[in-house]
Amino acid sequence: MNKKYEIEKQENHKNKKLEIIPKLEKYIQYMLEIILKLPRTEKFSIGTEYKTSMYKTLKYVMYLNKIEENKCMIYINMLDAEINTQRIYLRIMYKNRWIDEKKFNVAMEQIYEIGKIIGGLIKYYGKNLKK
Repeated sequence: MNKKYEIEKQENHKNKKLEIIPKLEKYIQYMLEIILKLPRTEKFSIGTEYKTSMYKTLKYVMYLNKIEENKCMIYINMLDAEINTQRIYLRIMYKNRWIDEKKFNVAMEQIYEIGKIIGGLIKYYGKNLKK
């Protein structure tokens, strides 16, 4: 019974890792549309940095789905750092009025959803890898 529960728990977290991919795709598409509309000078500075960070995030998610469980925390922590970096970039864009409040709120909501999944993975792997 206990073994069956553990297997179900592992499958649930594997699905959670896969669940992040479509949310991340939707978020990246939305942000690319925003970045294209930034003022020219900012499009090639903060816009480039933002895109690089988003693509790194996507790459880390892909790695996360392919590696052994005992190495997952490394990529989860890198994912978390990239998401936090993107939050900061977004706040800078909003404070400088390069994006409006609606776009800011939509993007922050999408980051929040991705962050919740990452937080769940941190919690799961943090507990299970200590055993």
